[in-house]
Formats: sequence, C-alpha cells, structure tokens
Amino acid sequence: MFRQLMYSGFSFQSIIYVLILAVVVLLALSIHETAHGFAAYKLGDPTAKYDGRLSLNPLKHIDPIGALSLFFFGFGWAKPVMINPNYFKNLKRDTALTALAGPVSNILLAFVGMLFWVHLVPVLHNAYFTMFIRMFILLNVNLAVFNLLPIPPLDGSKIFLTLLPQKIYYEIMRYERFGFLILIIALYLGVLDPFLYFCNNAITSGLQFLAGGGF
Repeated sequence: MFRQLMYSGFSFQSIIYVLILAVVVLLALSIHETAHGFAAYKLGDPTAKYDGRLSLNPLKHIDPIGALSLFFFGFGWAKPVMINPNYFKNLKRDTALTALAGPVSNILLAFVGMLFWVHLVPVLHNAYFTMFIRMFILLNVNLAVFNLLPIPPLDGSKIFLTLLPQKIYYEIMRYERFGFLILIIALYLGVLDPFLYFCNNAITSGLQFLAGGGF
C-alpha cells in the first residue's frame, strides 16, 4: 500500500482508496470484537459489558499497531476482549463459541457485502461504492480466515484446543505466549500463504454461490 501511494504521488484516487480502506478496517475489527463480547455476555459473562466493549465505537476496540498491520499487510488484530470463563456454565463449549463469534461475524459481513456486490453494484455504477464493497468483502474474509488459524492467541486456537482433553489443553496453553512469535515468523516466511489463499478463495467462492453471483 505504501509503495502504491509513493508511485502514485498521493493522487486523489490513492487518497480515496486509503480512506475507504481505513473505514473498512475499522468496521471489520470493531464488529469482530463486539461479536466476541456480545457472545460472552449472552453466555453469562458480563466482563465485556463492564469494560464498554459491547460497542461499535472503533476507539473501544482498535489496537493501532494491529490496525496498521491489517491496513498494510492484510492481517491484523484489535484489542482483545477480556472474558472471565468462571461465568461460563460449560467452560470449553462457551469459550469456543465466544471465540467463534468474531470470525463468524466477519463471514456474515462478507456475505452481506457479496449481496450488495451482486444486486446493487451493477445498478449504482459508482466507482467508489464498488471499491468499498470489494474491499469490504475481501478484508472480512481475510480477517475471518486468519483468525481461525489454530495458533495462539488467535480465535482458532481457542476453538481447536477446546476439543482436546483438558490435561493437554492446559499444557499447550502454558506456551501460548510463544504463539504470536511463531505466527509472525510463519507469516514472514510465507509458509501459511498457500493455505490462507486456498481458504480465502474457498470462502469467497461459497459466498458468491450463495449470493447468486460474484466478482
């Protein structure tokens, strides 16, 4: 993205692109985190509500570094929603459901975006609206797939690990702090690229099929 801006000389089009992308990033991350908090709240944990995280206000959720990473590199994160699993009636199930809520919210957003792409974009013929919807779909799919990776501290790890026996679960969680370092190294080396590309394409194709059209 930075190179594109430099080559374009910060043209009007590139500035519009940046503004649209910024809005998409803020929406995707805010709804993702709100979904986590709302799911936990519905499962009996009021922590997110007390922390003010049941809000779509981006200022409540955005981690500046994570947002910039998503902006420039296509993957990123927000401030994690704190939960207190002591409130859950079923620890493993409710932890998994709370974790799953974020990626599911992004897939639902991408589906709504795909409906707009199929039914509104051809009618409106507006370049900026088309740009917004396309970014909205692709970024939400990317965010969902990325967060479903079974690597701590991503949502996928909380879903996958709850399927394991409790002794193994706690043993793995002892090393959760190393998960982010492993994730960054894997992304830097590109070892996850083929898998991420395949999953992004599979989900996007599925959404196109359900919406009755596509890119």
